[in-house]
Amino acid sequence: MATKPRKIMFMNPLASSSGVDAIFADMARQHKLPGTEVHITSMPADVGGFSHIEFRSYEAMVTRGIIRGVRAAAREGFDALAIGCFYDTALHDAREVSGQMIITAPCVASCEIAASLSNRFGIIVGRRKWVNQMHGTVREHGHEHRLSGFYHVELGVDDFQKDHAETGRRLIAAGRKAVEEDYAEAIILGCTMEVGFYREVEEALGVPVIDPSIAALKRAEYAAVLKQKSGWIPSRKWSSESPSEAEMARFGGFDDGEAFGNRIVVEA
Repeated sequence: MATKPRKIMFMNPLASSSGVDAIFADMARQHKLPGTEVHITSMPADVGGFSHIEFRSYEAMVTRGIIRGVRAAAREGFDALAIGCFYDTALHDAREVSGQMIITAPCVASCEIAASLSNRFGIIVGRRKWVNQMHGTVREHGHEHRLSGFYHVELGVDDFQKDHAETGRRLIAAGRKAVEEDYAEAIILGCTMEVGFYREVEEALGVPVIDPSIAALKRAEYAAVLKQKSGWIPSRKWSSESPSEAEMARFGGFDDGEAFGNRIVVEA
């Protein structure tokens, strides 16, 4: 009997007009396993036309769309979902309402992978603005003791894909500081829009370099494999308790409107 495909969603928490969904779809085609179906989705128009969520206020406005998308994906029968922002935006909120679907995100996934490859890692981020919030996220995930530091290259989310040669130069320079001065043994690229640069940075530095978009996708895929083979699904005990369907219906706002602004399906 044929095994049904694992269904993974990579949810880009930006507007579909940002034009980056195709980049993530190419990433998924290159890195997914046979038998895994990946849906690349983005936010609908009523969530806002954000091309980045570098600010907490932007994140707050996008969170409703993420929750709505998670609920829709769970109803569609997805095994796992990755939220595509290194802030791990709404990760805990999404886990509360995901049913039997596993939720992951780039920072937690990247830290888990880096910790399996090294004892100490550095994170290259776009702007100094991001560091305080991301440091708190790394601490919450339990990896602060492994962190050599954050290294900012003063590029915004919208800048990484504009000039690949300049982006590569800045990432390598920041990574060299992390490795040679602060003794990092691995590097995490701290923005999903740094997608596509890990190989050249790895070759230049001689240490593992984790692409967070790939990390989130593969961590979601691994969770789907464990769900399929071992039956492991999210706990709903104590702090993992989800709100009741009746209460969510009474309060409203969880399921109204379109869930996604765009969808690209990468076939199994």
